[in-house]
Amino acid sequence: MPITALLNAALAKRSVLLCVATDTLKTDCFRVFHGTVEGINGLNIDRYGDAWLIQTFHETLSAEDIKVISDILIDVADLPIVYNDRSNKNSRIHNELSADETDYAQSEQVMSENGILFTSKLRHEGQDPLLFLDMRVGREFVKANSHKKSVLNLFSYTCGIGTAAAVGGAKRVVNIDFSSFALAAGQKNAELNGVESVCQFIQSDAFPALRQLAGLKVTSRNNKQLPSYPKMSASQFDLVFLDPPRFAKSAFGTVDLVNDYQSLFKPALLTTKLGGTIVCCNNVAKVDKAVWFNSLVRCVEKQGREVSHVEWLDCHQDFPSFDDNHPLKIVALTLN
Repeated sequence: MPITALLNAALAKRSVLLCVATDTLKTDCFRVFHGTVEGINGLNIDRYGDAWLIQTFHETLSAEDIKVISDILIDVADLPIVYNDRSNKNSRIHNELSADETDYAQSEQVMSENGILFTSKLRHEGQDPLLFLDMRVGREFVKANSHKKSVLNLFSYTCGIGTAAAVGGAKRVVNIDFSSFALAAGQKNAELNGVESVCQFIQSDAFPALRQLAGLKVTSRNNKQLPSYPKMSASQFDLVFLDPPRFAKSAFGTVDLVNDYQSLFKPALLTTKLGGTIVCCNNVAKVDKAVWFNSLVRCVEKQGREVSHVEWLDCHQDFPSFDDNHPLKIVALTLN
């Protein structure tokens, strides 16, 4: 099917969202074409504040296709358009922009999601946009469940979850990420919303941070001398948010969402207070939802605790999935 028909069909499905997003929902960042499900694998089109962002992950768009897409998007909202071709290895952006396009893409912008402000820059030193739009439901949950609570935000990236928690009235928010660039954007997000006084930003590998907070010994992955890391005291939180990447290795351990989610989940649950909530995320499509959930429950029970309440958080309709089986699985567990 031609790209024109596919994009117009996707926009029609989002007609209500497009009508109410900016004024009623105070949201100007959302997906308008989710290619994996809507007909062109590897093509995503998003609204990011006052711009359209087109991204390709498998095949480069032709100039003709870019023109066709741009004409349709401008008819919806006359905004600047940035194309990031990430079809090269490691998803590195490799297409050049004109001077005017580059100036705009690399300038700092501000977008809004449910009235919360976030910094945006469509071309920067990293690869991904500064806010993952499919995590909107997670930010909504945290905002609604953080009032007067302490919140630990692990693998925080640009601290969207932490910012939402602080806006929701959290008394303390600890954001932990290894990237100084991401944390700097997180600090900007906190400042945009006037909540920087309750937010803490710690640049650290997640393993030593988590193990210290859980009161466990910090160990190395290969029994070699450990690199330096920020020292932290044992502490527990009312709400813990665990959103690790699919796979990563460091001297302290291996993040592996397919084979070893428990290496992160165990210390994370130990940092969760009795009666507190831990929100767990797994973005690997081939991980079975039920199998993953059962492994979490078993891990909780092995620590002599129990899951007293379960709430699944489903991605919004601008991120459709096959048979309601979304690759991103998010579950909130209340632990006693």
